[in-house]
Amino acid sequence: MSDNASLPSRQARVPDAAAGRRFDAVLAELFPEFSRSRLSEWIKSGAVLLDGSPVRGRDPVRGGELATLNATLETETDAQPEDIPLSVLYEDEHVFVIDKPAGLVVHPGAGNPTGTLVNALLFRDPSLASVPRAGVVHRLDKDTSGVMVVARSLQAQTALVEQLSAREVHRQYLAVVSGALVSGGTADAPIDRHPRDRLRMAVREDGRDAVTHYRLRERFRAHTALECRLETGRTHQIRVHMAHLKHPIIGDPLYGGALKLPKGATDELVSQLRGFRRQALHAETLEFMHPITGEAIRNSAPVPADMLALMKALREDSQLSAERERR
Repeated sequence: MSDNASLPSRQARVPDAAAGRRFDAVLAELFPEFSRSRLSEWIKSGAVLLDGSPVRGRDPVRGGELATLNATLETETDAQPEDIPLSVLYEDEHVFVIDKPAGLVVHPGAGNPTGTLVNALLFRDPSLASVPRAGVVHRLDKDTSGVMVVARSLQAQTALVEQLSAREVHRQYLAVVSGALVSGGTADAPIDRHPRDRLRMAVREDGRDAVTHYRLRERFRAHTALECRLETGRTHQIRVHMAHLKHPIIGDPLYGGALKLPKGATDELVSQLRGFRRQALHAETLEFMHPITGEAIRNSAPVPADMLALMKALREDSQLSAERERR
C-alpha cells in the first residue's frame, strides 16, 4: 500500500564492558526500539556494520567499535486505509489508546478483508504501515468492546509488548455472567486450542498458563456482574475461564451454552437476554507505563449502552423479585 521507508542512518558505540559478547545481543541493547528478529535480518542483509564492515550476529565484539545501522522499514501490511470513526481516549506521538466498539474486527482476515480496526488506524496514521500489525499490541475479540493501546512506532511497540510479557499491564474487564456468585476468586487453568473445534479455545492440562482474577461488582437474582483482571492474555481467556467455572458470559456464542431464563423474569429481562447477541464483556480499564516517558497512563472506556441496558433489566428484575418475597 506504500513504499518501503528508509530509516535515517543510526550509530552507537559498543561499550567497553560488552567485550566478548555476541554482536547481535549487544546490538539489541544499543537499538532497543527494534525487535531482535528484525535486527538479525538486518545483520544478515548487511544493513548493520561494525567499524564499517559487515559481521555475523554470533561474532564477539571487542568493545569500543562503532555500530552503524542503515536499514529500510518494509511495509508490514497490505491493508488499505479506511475512514472508519475511532473513539480515541488518549493520543500522543507514541501511542493511541482507543475505545473499540463491539462488532469491530481488529485485524483483516479471510472473512473480514476490510472494515477493521487496522484499516481505521492506517487512515488516521499512514506511517503505521511500517509497524508490525499496524501498531496493535494486544487484541480484543470482535464482539468485545473497550479500551486498547496501539503503538505508533517500533520502539513503543517493543516496550509495550515487553510490559505485557512481564505482566506489568493492568487490564480490567466487566463481564456479566450466568449464575449468582457469592464471592470472587481466581481462575488458574491453562488454555489452548480446542482439540476438535478449531474456532474454540479450551482449558487443557497441556495448555499455556492462564490466570484470571475476578470479584463481584453487582449481584442479581440469577446473574452476576464481575470485575475481571487479566494476569495473562490468552485468546478468549475470560470467556473460557468463566465457562469452565460453569458461569458463562451472557450472550457468548461460543461458550455461553443454552439460554436460561430466571423463573418469573420480567418481560424486559426476557427481551434483553434473548436479544443480547454478543458476549457481555467490556474491556473497562487499561493501565501501563508510557513506553517512552515511563509515566503511568490509565484510561477507562465507558460501559456501552447495550450492557448498561442489560444490567438495568437484571437489576429491576432482582428488585421486583425481592419485593414479591417480602409480601
